[in-house]
Amino acid sequence: MNNINIAIDGPAGAGKSTIAKKIAAELDYIYIDTGAMYRAMALYFLRAGVQSSDEETISAKCGEIEIGIEYLCGVQHVFLNNEDVSGFIRTDEVGAYASACSVYSAVRTKLVELQRKLAANENVVMDGRDIASVVLPNADVKVYLTASVEERARRRYNEYVLSGQECDFDRIKQEIEERDYRDMHRDNSPLVCVEEATVVDSSDMTIDEVCEQIMNLAKVAAASKNSGI
Repeated sequence: MNNINIAIDGPAGAGKSTIAKKIAAELDYIYIDTGAMYRAMALYFLRAGVQSSDEETISAKCGEIEIGIEYLCGVQHVFLNNEDVSGFIRTDEVGAYASACSVYSAVRTKLVELQRKLAANENVVMDGRDIASVVLPNADVKVYLTASVEERARRRYNEYVLSGQECDFDRIKQEIEERDYRDMHRDNSPLVCVEEATVVDSSDMTIDEVCEQIMNLAKVAAASKNSGI
């Protein structure tokens, strides 16, 4: 297979999803929305009447689930066992359940399996915290996208201000620092920068500049793969 996989890891607030979506659109790749996949699983368990605290039943039912992502007319559609559930997975109830069940090993293992299956057959861009280290260790392009804590806090602060929400910059900065620590020290798939990853610090870069740098890496990888190097 000559398909190209791009793995983008990095801390919260670095702009991973924004960059990944834009690159996917520019290159006509599929953006694998891992969050939507967790939500689709949560919807399945909710429909089955399983409590989010029932790890044993959730683990047993993971084998019943197939999730796919397709783009129709440029819009992402999420399929749960061949049903388009895109309109059902964005509720607060589903989101809360997805957050609760995402800590279970069986759920994460199942989603890694599904994500790898998608990546095996398509040109994909996937972002997260353990994509290059766990999900796609053989990705053609591995990027660790980061930014200073101050810059990530500033971005989050501006988002809150624009939405009309009251916020405190120092508190936001502290929350980001605490999130970084948790992500880097968790037992299950911690955030790491793999040795072969290209580190991209977006602190002083525009979105277009970051995308251009990563797309250039993808073009080099594609040229190498197609030439058999």
